[in-house]
Amino acid sequence: METSDNDLAKAAQGGDFSAFSLLLERHYDRIFRISLGILGQQADAEDLTQDICASLPAKLKSYRGDALFTTWLHRVTVNAARDRLRRHATHAKAAKGWGDWEINRQAQNKETQEAVDWLKEAMRNLNPDLRETVALVLGEETSHREAGKALGISEGTVSWRMGEVKKALSGMAKREEILR
Repeated sequence: METSDNDLAKAAQGGDFSAFSLLLERHYDRIFRISLGILGQQADAEDLTQDICASLPAKLKSYRGDALFTTWLHRVTVNAARDRLRRHATHAKAAKGWGDWEINRQAQNKETQEAVDWLKEAMRNLNPDLRETVALVLGEETSHREAGKALGISEGTVSWRMGEVKKALSGMAKREEILR
């Protein structure tokens, strides 16, 4: 005569490993089938089945024997599958938009890098006096007065040079726009 699931569950609650092992042997495929039916993906169902089996000893403490063990086990499996689906939905919702954000971030980085590359190339085309003035004023964020002292020229000359830099860069940008 075969021991009933309810008797095995009661014995497993008391710490009988053999009873617990036999319950798993009898119902592992059932847990998997229900998980697969709800989740729809074999890998997810396998993971969930393993998770349920691992947590079953603790969950068995809540089994009172009022209903058939299989009814209780179905409820445990369905609840675990629902929880898994909710977690997946929450993660998917949280992740939604990150792909777009990353694409936009990369595009912005590319634009910034292109602008930096263009500016570096344009700077190479300036005469040395203008380059060193820009290096101090824009690169080091010095005042025109401080740049003038460092270069040995007047503050007014620094301002004039910066005006020349703006004209030169604007002219280069216009020429490139025409070529596009």
